[in-house]
Amino acid sequence: MNAKGRYTGFAIALHWLLAVAILTAFGVGLYMTGLGMSPAKLKLINWHKWAGVSILFLSAVRLLWRLSHRPPELPASIERAMPAWQKVAHHGTHWLMYVLFFAVPLIGWAYSSARGYPIVWFGVLPLPDFVPVDKELAEAIKPWHGLAAFALIGLVGLHVAAALKHHFIDRDGLLLRMRPGR
Repeated sequence: MNAKGRYTGFAIALHWLLAVAILTAFGVGLYMTGLGMSPAKLKLINWHKWAGVSILFLSAVRLLWRLSHRPPELPASIERAMPAWQKVAHHGTHWLMYVLFFAVPLIGWAYSSARGYPIVWFGVLPLPDFVPVDKELAEAIKPWHGLAAFALIGLVGLHVAAALKHHFIDRDGLLLRMRPGR
């Protein structure tokens, strides 16, 4: 596949940086929910919030880049070989992931604000409360953060499975468009 069919270096870097950040934040989120209250859990909660705000910021950068830099077209051979349902799944999965890139951290921020727990990004930059302190609202919001996070991870899994299918079964070079380096 030629360089024209690849994403830009900046788009590739954002893709992989967000992938690592999202998977790590999800893993830490799962781990910390099983811990009893302790200083270690409080540190993980703060780290998880920092990661969420960072993911929100990187998602905004990625979306702006995506809107201002058209991605490379699918190679004609791949486009022809994909059934219509796969094209719909391809585009739908990408746009749903973008929605969840924003929804998951924003719901987490709203939950934290409603609980009355401030977010101080990296312990330096205090962020405004997203919603007023309201314990009932917090309890209503809390499950949505987890559900949205699991939905995002499910879509990421689908995205990875599709990329691996293209690479190992179809052998069509699609994965090379987002491979770092070159």
